[in-house]
Amino acid sequence: MDAQGQAWDAEAADRAVAVLKAVADPSRYRLLWALSRQELPVSALAELLGAHVAATSQHLAKLRAAGLVVSRREGTRIFYRAADVRGLLDEAALAARAAGGGGPAADASPEPAAATATAAQEQAAPARRRAPRAGRRRPATEH
Repeated sequence: MDAQGQAWDAEAADRAVAVLKAVADPSRYRLLWALSRQELPVSALAELLGAHVAATSQHLAKLRAAGLVVSRREGTRIFYRAADVRGLLDEAALAARAAGGGGPAADASPEPAAATATAAQEQAAPARRRAPRAGRRRPATEH
């Protein structure tokens, strides 16, 4: 193999590793699953994760840097959608099943399990939200 072919392989490997690192976090993986189905604003994604908007935005920034999500602005809201990641997500689910030893779930498509997990997360999200801090203020400091 010539030097040019080796350089291309090294660059391709680096890009692949960057994508895998971006998806290697459970929250980012869940974000990709949700965004592969529909475009959503950051607030809805934060609610889905049961996380703060700021933390969710950080995850989205890493996914965007890896080229896995794209965003668009509509007024003051930013909406995200996944790039073409269905194959990546499906392969990751199949690899996880294969590494887990198979069993009955190994024959199933990755989509129903993900849809069930997403539905459970959506139902659990309101319970994880913090109660409003009505009437509480920071104490005044003296100079």
